[in-house]
Amino acid sequence: MRKDIIVVGASAGGIEALRVLVGGLPKDFAAAVFVVLHTSPESPGLLADILKRSGRLPAVSAKDGERIRPGRIYVAPPDRHLLIEPGVVRVTRGPKENRFRPAVDPLFRSAAQVYGPRVVGVILTGYLDDGTAGLWTVKQLGGTTVVQDPRDALVPVMPQNALAHVKVDYCLPLAEIAPLLVRLTTEAVAEEGAFQVPKEVEIEVNIAKEQRALDAGVLTLGEPSNYACPECHGVLLQLKEGTLFRFRCHTGHAYSIESLMADITEKMDDALWNSIRAFEEGEMFMRQMAEHLGESHNGHTADAFLKRAEEAKRRGALMRQVATNGEATKTGEGDKT
Repeated sequence: MRKDIIVVGASAGGIEALRVLVGGLPKDFAAAVFVVLHTSPESPGLLADILKRSGRLPAVSAKDGERIRPGRIYVAPPDRHLLIEPGVVRVTRGPKENRFRPAVDPLFRSAAQVYGPRVVGVILTGYLDDGTAGLWTVKQLGGTTVVQDPRDALVPVMPQNALAHVKVDYCLPLAEIAPLLVRLTTEAVAEEGAFQVPKEVEIEVNIAKEQRALDAGVLTLGEPSNYACPECHGVLLQLKEGTLFRFRCHTGHAYSIESLMADITEKMDDALWNSIRAFEEGEMFMRQMAEHLGESHNGHTADAFLKRAEEAKRRGALMRQVATNGEATKTGEGDKT
């Protein structure tokens, strides 16, 4: 038995990194390669064509139920999770994980569940930490873990988070990953059944396969937290894997700490700008009423409206200052990463 299932996750900067990676794989590569790149639901889905032109291996946008063939690259389509079952590919519209569909964690988790030590998980450039939990599962079930050296990544955050929580087997520059994969596919491994798949992994894979989360057993995964799911507003359960803390709601949405923080921050920002809009609309309305009342010689009431308009303007300006200072801070943090 050989390492013949390669799962790869990337986000920001991932297209160029994937081109380099697949460009280094030989025509007779003995493994199947599965790729998740964070994309928007409206993406035209051109990644398979890009990778096909970048190397010697055929690359396809994965189709649900197609058989797995060695020497072929399977790319997650936009707005679909890419999963693996014995001998076949699954493409599903399960709940978003870490704010994305496709997400890296479901692919890695499903590959580890089915193929265990035959799996090689690879994390490339990107923001936040999608893929860390999946890579942890690959490691726990006997697979091999590979992370792009953060110093070599266009965006080092995904690799850094993986290194912080997973005892990674290899951390190396992008140019050295393809030769490593070629070498790993020649190594003999233990049978898949040598590692027992935890029930928690089965539950999360089934949720990604579109099984109703409650029926899959989501409530057994962790304890209720004090936080609501930003996607559906259900109570989030808190999960722990090694040093990782994660969250999942009863409808199935899953979040890492970093992705939950990003979503909460985004909702806070939206709330601020909605407040600014409300204050400025109120100011405009009160000024218009003051002008109307002034024309009808109701000066006392008009002055009251003008006073309230000035107060709304003052409060709106304070809210705007908070919002713009927050955006400046977020921009600075992004530059540092």
